[in-house]
Amino acid sequence: MAVRAQFENSNDIGVFAKLTNAYGLVGIGGSENFYSVFESQLQDVIPLVRTSIGGTRIIGRLCVGNRNGLLVPNSTTDQELQHLRNSLPDTVHIQRIEERLSALGNVIACNDYAALVHPDVDRETEEIIADTLKVEVFRETVAGNVLVGSYCALSNQGGLVHPRTSIEDQDELSSLLQIPLVAGTVNRGSDNIGGGLVVNDWTAFAGLDTTSTELSVIESIFKLQDRKPTYVVNEIRDSLIDSFA
Repeated sequence: MAVRAQFENSNDIGVFAKLTNAYGLVGIGGSENFYSVFESQLQDVIPLVRTSIGGTRIIGRLCVGNRNGLLVPNSTTDQELQHLRNSLPDTVHIQRIEERLSALGNVIACNDYAALVHPDVDRETEEIIADTLKVEVFRETVAGNVLVGSYCALSNQGGLVHPRTSIEDQDELSSLLQIPLVAGTVNRGSDNIGGGLVVNDWTAFAGLDTTSTELSVIESIFKLQDRKPTYVVNEIRDSLIDSFA
């Protein structure tokens, strides 16, 4: 199910929140109303952690993660890092990385199996992404934009990309990521997909301005209509059992 939310009059909730299949992060200092929207969907399923990164609330743009790990920039304080380690499940590996392009959420887009990264990230960073998040890493652009994290949103079910992404680019990215992709918008025509939308395998949160047409596209491509968290968790468990069998 896709839900609308707003962080202190801002519809760019992807700037202030990060959502994966194992945990959710939200920036500190928002209204209780904002947190309750997240808690209503995520309560009792995955932990929702209120945090800051580098003393700022724009955590969705500064960090990137999936159910295997979380990458945070060098500006993250020791106290914030310890808070995250205490709050997140033990299975999530947290890594602080030295990278010139420090807004990691803008330059990396990932799900649990693959990651698209800015063409100019360091080779060392690329290796850390692969090791920590346990993903295949591809240096790509989305509709000619190097900020791949800003212009697409990915889950294990599908992906939403910049509205000007050509059919050829969509096909190429789709075959790399092995998920269906669709070009679309959020927040009544905004192409800043990463900034206006956070999504995992069973729920999505979009900015308050997102139209019902945009929401129906989101629910369709991410296959959210009838998915329940327990169903997804069982599916992940089954796939793990298959891989170990």
